[in-house]
Amino acid sequence: MTCDSDVELARLLATHAGVILLRLRTRRPVPASRLKAEGDRRSHDFLAAALAKLRPGDAVLSEEGTDDEARLTARRVWIVDPLDGTREYSEIDRDDWAIHVALWEDGELAAGAVALPGLGPTLSSENPPALRPAPARPRILVSRSRPPAYAEAVAEKLDAELVPMGSAGAKAMAVLRGQAEAYLHDGGQYEWDSAAPVVVARAAGLHTSRVDGSPLSYNRPNPYQPDLLICRPELSEPLLAAIAASRG
Repeated sequence: MTCDSDVELARLLATHAGVILLRLRTRRPVPASRLKAEGDRRSHDFLAAALAKLRPGDAVLSEEGTDDEARLTARRVWIVDPLDGTREYSEIDRDDWAIHVALWEDGELAAGAVALPGLGPTLSSENPPALRPAPARPRILVSRSRPPAYAEAVAEKLDAELVPMGSAGAKAMAVLRGQAEAYLHDGGQYEWDSAAPVVVARAAGLHTSRVDGSPLSYNRPNPYQPDLLICRPELSEPLLAAIAASRG
């Protein structure tokens, strides 16, 4: 595999990691805990080896890898989640899991891709699909297991429907694909959970920020990120106002 384009490389790597994970998932049944661990490991090993070969001068921040502090002085850092939504991946009838590959360069997210192997497509920051017309009643995606405590209050203020879903990448891409109008998270994440979804969402014209409206930043010493909002641009102001009024 060779690729001069960073965004095309992100797309190819995320897609191929998805193929690896689908093959693993469809072999003889194994316990969920083993499937999750092996899926994480195999996808990470492939992505780490491919990036080391194809972009040897770049740093890598991966959920499954050791955090090398050399990334803090690097110009280019690949931020990778080899398997986002491990719980959903281990539930064979679910398709809300993803692979994230993003490039941070000179202080900004520069390129990225999110593969959705259970659904088929890989969406990238190059030529993302156009936003579809929004329905009258907005749909807000939240975590299956950790929805924000104030999510119901926000939904009530906006007459919105809350929709639980797994995987940050699956939720962000559902907004992009017209299956929802917003994705709200407030319960802790890490940079690899949102870097690729955010750069793809931005390329499509979606709003991305913290839940207080402040900008997201990446390749920080501590990769923890407390919260995230991705939504259609026309919903950003009313959503941020509803969040501010509901958080207390």
